[in-house]
Amino acid sequence: SRVTSLGQLEMTWRSRLQFPPLLVRVLHKSRLRYYGKPEKKMDMPYQAYFEVADSSGMMSVVLWNSLCPEWYNSMKVGTVLLLEQYAIKNSYPFKTQPTPGDSQMKRFTTIEISLNVRDPPTKISIIPEEMVKPEWGLPEVKYRFITRSELDKLPNNHSCDVIGLVTFVGRAERARKREHGEDFWLYRWAHAIDGTSDEPFILELFATSQPDVFERIHPMTYLVCTQMRVVRDLTENSSNRTYLTTSNESQIFVTGWHKGQPYIKDTKVKSFIQWTKKQNEADQMKKGVIGGYYPFPRPPNNFSKY
Repeated sequence: SRVTSLGQLEMTWRSRLQFPPLLVRVLHKSRLRYYGKPEKKMDMPYQAYFEVADSSGMMSVVLWNSLCPEWYNSMKVGTVLLLEQYAIKNSYPFKTQPTPGDSQMKRFTTIEISLNVRDPPTKISIIPEEMVKPEWGLPEVKYRFITRSELDKLPNNHSCDVIGLVTFVGRAERARKREHGEDFWLYRWAHAIDGTSDEPFILELFATSQPDVFERIHPMTYLVCTQMRVVRDLTENSSNRTYLTTSNESQIFVTGWHKGQPYIKDTKVKSFIQWTKKQNEADQMKKGVIGGYYPFPRPPNNFSKY
């Protein structure tokens, strides 16, 4: 009875010193960010964003410092949270914005909820799904799955989710975050097919905060990638093909991690599973490739064009 809504919170937060409890569902989850610097002595300089929603709309929640190793892995997409003793701040203007699966959902972008160890010490409770009541009005997690046959019609930077059978995965490679910096991004290329096209999805998969999944991508696994961005080469060089790359809010799942995930109810996921049941496993295994150098975008076929 004491629970407030995100909409009421946005209207009344300036006139309150303490805030009533919130009951929300996690819809999106960012990768974990480390912001430590040698000159600043902080025990756990970590931060993670979550987009949470109730019946009134969607708002950002920021998990800070030592709460990250304690709670980050437990707060999955689809998890229902009861939040108490949180703080409210004006939104950070340069944060990345995931594309919601439900385009009609209202977004509260002026403020964000801050979860801290102290000042005040936040209390986080996870509500098991079987205890969630329909009268709470919490939205379901919605996705934007596309098939490979639909990809060629999508514009550059379009956000989408994909599922496919992995046929190729390259070795892990590194790219500098900044030209002369010492920090690197870790990534690998993968191909996945879904039976709707002769061409595979070409996926540039950066290591998110899921190292256990990133290392287990191999041929013959069912791969789900959410919040991917379309990269379409807009120059005249026709040898470059469209591919998908991970965003700050991407989540990756392989065989063994699918159970209980909200996307298993999606119609395109169900039709993909039906397609895989008709495939000959031995034939697909012969096509599987792992490792090696993968130059992409590929150079032209003849040297004079190159």
